[in-house]
Amino acid sequence: MMRRAALCALTAAALLTGCATAQRPDPLEPLNRKVFAFNEAVDEVVLKPAAQAYRAVLPSPAQLAVSNFFGNLKDAWSAVNLLLQGRIADSLNDVMRVGTNTVFGFMGVMDIATELGFERHGEDFGQTLGRWGVSPGAYIVWPVLGPSTVRDSVGLPVDLLASPSSLVSSPALSNSMTALNLVSTRAGALSATNLLDDIALDKYAFVRTAYLQRRRSLVYDGNPPDEDDDAALPPPAAADAPAAAPMPAASAASAGN
Repeated sequence: MMRRAALCALTAAALLTGCATAQRPDPLEPLNRKVFAFNEAVDEVVLKPAAQAYRAVLPSPAQLAVSNFFGNLKDAWSAVNLLLQGRIADSLNDVMRVGTNTVFGFMGVMDIATELGFERHGEDFGQTLGRWGVSPGAYIVWPVLGPSTVRDSVGLPVDLLASPSSLVSSPALSNSMTALNLVSTRAGALSATNLLDDIALDKYAFVRTAYLQRRRSLVYDGNPPDEDDDAALPPPAAADAPAAAPMPAASAASAGN
């Protein structure tokens, strides 16, 4: 089933990535800006208050335990993607991460593996498609899910099949895990998004640039080639500003970034 989904995703990505160019990565900008504004409103009314309450009520060690638990589950999917990319040693590294944290970290609530020197890779299927040579295609902003590209959007359903919430049969438990993961991720991004609100002249353009640059860097493990079809990206909207993380909702869904 996973193999069939991967083949379908690869085919769809190959058909759809031609709708954007390096010089024009955002042909859907008018629509994307409207969706971005909707997401901002949802974040302001729902996600951000929930994340602030989460940080205020839950002690820091408990927050870290929740983050570690979901991170451990994501490491298992990362190992699969590394294997699909042909990176055997890195895949075995992530397998060791999962095994170590599951056994000695009490089901992943403690990150023992990082202390032992096992690096976290955090690979998803969108990155795997990129390693297979699929170009990013057009920039897309999805309702609630946030920033993406055609390639990452095609990979998202495959990532969701391997997300923690899809591994449990109870709808109530699945929904609870999704909500907890989302709020935990949003809480972790509160400082970054507060800074972004202060520095970005055009928040939409800044998030777009940060997202595209970050995803390209991840595909090439931080060492992108000097020249590539997706190398030309629009400049950030605020000078001398640090690269901001994409919208937290999107990060939660992709990681399921």
